[in-house]
Amino acid sequence: MAELALYRKYRPASFKDVVGQDHVVKALQGALKEGNAQHAYLFFGSRGTGKTSVARIFGRELGASEADIHEIDAATYTGVDNIRALREEAAVMPFESKVKVYIVDEVHMLSKGAFNAFLKLLEEPPSHVTFILATTELEKVPDTIQSRCQVFTFKKPTAKALAETVTAVAKAEGFTIEKASAELIALLADGSFRDSQSILQKILSASSDKKVSIEEVVLVTGAPRSEIIERIIAGLNIGKADGALTAVGEAVKAASDMAVLLMILIDRVRMLLMLRYAPALGAEMIADLTDTDQKFLTDLAKDAASKINSETLRKLLVANIETTRSPVPQLPLELAIMELAV
Repeated sequence: MAELALYRKYRPASFKDVVGQDHVVKALQGALKEGNAQHAYLFFGSRGTGKTSVARIFGRELGASEADIHEIDAATYTGVDNIRALREEAAVMPFESKVKVYIVDEVHMLSKGAFNAFLKLLEEPPSHVTFILATTELEKVPDTIQSRCQVFTFKKPTAKALAETVTAVAKAEGFTIEKASAELIALLADGSFRDSQSILQKILSASSDKKVSIEEVVLVTGAPRSEIIERIIAGLNIGKADGALTAVGEAVKAASDMAVLLMILIDRVRMLLMLRYAPALGAEMIADLTDTDQKFLTDLAKDAASKINSETLRKLLVANIETTRSPVPQLPLELAIMELAV
């Protein structure tokens, strides 16, 4: 496990292994079947959603061998001279295949001059070359580049998809993992397959009994104990700041990550409100929580005197944004609790 990162070890090897991007996979498979693959593609999506993995798979499906699939990191390949060298290299016939594929990651990092040079290459590409550009910031890619590519948007995987992938990888590594543990890892990964497996790898490395408990996830990730989150929510529910602020103080003493605490707190309050206003959807959202957590949120959702409402969630969202730039990480959450208790 230490020799190879899990996200690399379990990277999708074929289209059937790709999770959560059916709209992209079907379109690419259709192009291959009809024999009308384009010379340039642009994959857009947040980090860890599978852009590069799908690009590699597509390259192989186009008929390129590993020797003829070239990956370029635009973050370190930003200048005009780099693109001019690429143009000369692209003109050379493939080493051992009928096609050459260039995967340009983080393409938005190219300089203005490099984009201009790259545009000329896209306008008159060698017939044996396919370009697959990938970016997390589509707005930084010039319209002139976008218009010459077939653009695909990669969706963030759902928490359920991430949890299922985490469970499958843990099992493949010889571990068992509690549902609540997989759900917490999925939440912390924030829509990234790569991040979920990086988190899992840290936890598996620290585990001694081949069983991943929620306590181990909390210990390794710096996430607060479930009881801390429940006490904060209970305080918000009755509009009393004392208990909630005391719980925050205990989380600080335990060296819990405030950004992680707020992420979980926002997730739980959102679930509570969904249980109240859209019960069927809320029930689906809490399905992977522990029985204790499910009962806690379900009971509060039924509390007619509850002080938790949409404004609660709004203030927590603001606190989450302000936490990263606050000199005292817990201060934005403490202020939100005080304001909600007034």
